[in-house]
Amino acid sequence: MTRTLSSGSLALVAVTAALSLAACSRQPEAPATQAAATETEEVFQEDAGTASEAPEPEASAVSLDEIPEAVRGRWGLVPADCTSTKGDAKGLLEVSADQLKFYEFVARLGTIKEAGESRIRATFAYTGEGQSWTQDVVLDAQDDGKTMIRRDYGKDAMPGPLKYTRCT
Repeated sequence: MTRTLSSGSLALVAVTAALSLAACSRQPEAPATQAAATETEEVFQEDAGTASEAPEPEASAVSLDEIPEAVRGRWGLVPADCTSTKGDAKGLLEVSADQLKFYEFVARLGTIKEAGESRIRATFAYTGEGQSWTQDVVLDAQDDGKTMIRRDYGKDAMPGPLKYTRCT
């Protein structure tokens, strides 16, 4: 009689084997480092149902009560968002220390879940067009601060990442 394992069972066996091997290792663990995600799908791994632990940010480098300096500024989804003088820049996002300002709504910073020098994950309280809601958001500045990836999580979240370019 041949017995086959489901993909879930195989994953459990693989994880158990990896943990067993790691427990036997006598080498100390290397310190965790925070690397900027270079692919939009790496920005956040909870979509796959796995929670990733971010390393502890340095106390002097990151304030735990505001949006990191590297993320602040004016960002556009398309170049015209940065240059419009008619007030019709629908893809413009202005990021300050405590809020996100979009074309027709504002999001105030709530609970910060993780923060780094150029990345933040937090809950924001949105208001605009007579509505209010909260949204979990990741903002990740990349390419030496030239690009920012925004990813929303939870009910009514955008279906994928949004790529912004810093306005000059």
